Amino acid sequence: MIGKWLSKLTLVDLPEPRRGMAAVELSGVRKVYVTGAGEFAALKGVDLKVAAGEFVAVVGKSGSGKSTLINMITGIDRPTAGEVWVDGMPVHTLTENQIAVWRGRTVGVVFQFFQLLPTLTALENVMLPMDFCDVHDPHERPDRARQLLELVGVGDQADKLPANLSGGQQQRVAIARSLANEPPLLVADEPTGNLDTRTAAAVIDLFGELAHAGKTILMVTHDEDLAHRSSRIVTVSEGLVLPAALPGRGRYG
Repeated sequence: MIGKWLSKLTLVDLPEPRRGMAAVELSGVRKVYVTGAGEFAALKGVDLKVAAGEFVAVVGKSGSGKSTLINMITGIDRPTAGEVWVDGMPVHTLTENQIAVWRGRTVGVVFQFFQLLPTLTALENVMLPMDFCDVHDPHERPDRARQLLELVGVGDQADKLPANLSGGQQQRVAIARSLANEPPLLVADEPTGNLDTRTAAAVIDLFGELAHAGKTILMVTHDEDLAHRSSRIVTVSEGLVLPAALPGRGRYG
């Protein structure tokens, strides 16, 4: 059953991307949720552009709309109004099947709690997106996964299960997994929330190196010191992106 479903996804056609756009472009994006207490506007007309190769930190108080903003960009949720373009693709117009295929090829997601499958080795976890999206020749996938683990500094942990890795090592494996299909955009939601200060700084350094190599990085964080190591800070407040995006102190961009 799962195999048939995956085969169906690989046959889904996507629109031709529009050229000449920023890596991420949001125009007039609103998101309204209907609750028992009435309507709640999580986003209130957001405009945002992120250039290719930027390392952008998204900050704001809890409930400000940060997670909703990220969900719009990754296609996890849909806007009530407005347009969301990522890598020239009109995400707001895609069907659920199209979004599944598009996300697998275009967006790498890194979570706070790693989300590694506990019964798979580090190597197998990194290979999983390649299998899911049928990217790269099956015989080449193990070597590519090992190369990615080497890239993030945990090549010697390839055959270990997540339970036998430290938190920092698990997050590095999760970053390697997010890069498996060579996505142009990497989205990280509080990726250092469960890491000690030193390990968190090392993860931010890794993000910076990836941005320097051409990846576009969007990172949600509550840590102001880490946010200032990005190339730009975007502040979300009460469902709006504040007009002045602050420059980061980092060398990445």
